[in-house]
Amino acid sequence: MLPLTADFLVMVLLPVFVIGASIGSFLNVCISRWPADLSVVSPRSRCPKCERPIAWHENIPILSWLLLRGKCRGCQLPISMQYPAVELLVALGWVAAFIAYGATFEAHRVAILGSILFGIAVTDAKHYLIPDGFTITGLILMLGMSIANFFVGETSLFATPWAALLGACVGAGAITIIGWLAEVAMKREAMGFGDTTLMAVVGAALGPERALLTIIGGAFVGAVFFLVFVGPVIWFRNRKSGAEFEFPEVPFGVFLAPAAMLALLWGDRLIGWYVQRAFPT
Repeated sequence: MLPLTADFLVMVLLPVFVIGASIGSFLNVCISRWPADLSVVSPRSRCPKCERPIAWHENIPILSWLLLRGKCRGCQLPISMQYPAVELLVALGWVAAFIAYGATFEAHRVAILGSILFGIAVTDAKHYLIPDGFTITGLILMLGMSIANFFVGETSLFATPWAALLGACVGAGAITIIGWLAEVAMKREAMGFGDTTLMAVVGAALGPERALLTIIGGAFVGAVFFLVFVGPVIWFRNRKSGAEFEFPEVPFGVFLAPAAMLALLWGDRLIGWYVQRAFPT
C-alpha cells in the first residue's frame, strides 16, 4: 500500500474516483438495459418512470442524485438508491486498487475486473441473468490485458497469457459439468449459460487453479447463505401453507463474483496453505 501524500491524493486518487464513478454510472445503464435486450448507447439516459430525457447536468455521478434529492425533476417520483450506490462503490473500488498498487497497469486491471464482476453480481441479483455484454467484454479484456502485460513486464496477480487461455477453458468447463450434475440430481435446470461465460472470464483473469477455487468458494458462500437465510424462511412459509419444499432459483453469479476477487487477491496464499497441510514434506 502506497503512502497517501497530498500530491498522490490530488493528482491520482481524485481523478481515479471521478473515473470510477463515471464507470459506475455506465454500469447502471448496463444493469438496467442489457437484461431487456436494449442498447446501452441509445437512446440517451432517461427517467425509467416518466421516460423524460435526463439533461447532462442531471446525470453527474453521485452529485446529481444528491442535488435532486433522489427524485426525478420531471415526475418527482423517487430515483432508486441503486444509482448513487453503484457509482460510489465502483469509485471506491477504483480508489482502493490505486492505493494498493499505485498508478500502474496492475491497478487498472484490478479495478476493471472488479467493476465487471460487480456489474454482473448486481444484474444477477436483480434479474437472475448474466448478460453477454458483461461476460464477452470481460473475456476480451482479460485475455487482451494478459497479453499486454507480457510486454509491460509488471509482476502481476493475474494469469499469464497461456494460463489465461487454459483458465478460461477450465473455468467454463468445470461450472458446466457441475451444472449438468446438479441438473441430473434436481431434475431441472440448475445452472444458466451466464454462469459458464462468467467462469470463462474468471478463468482468463485468474488461471485454472484459482478458477476452481472460485467455484468452491462461491458454492460454499452460497450454501451458507441459503442454509442460514433463505432455507429457514422457505421452510417456515411452506409449513404454514402446507406446500412441498422446492429449491429456489439461486443467482450463483452473486456469489461467484466476490469469490473471484478474493481468489485473485489471496487465492495463491490459500492454495499454498492447503497444499502445505494436505501434503506435508
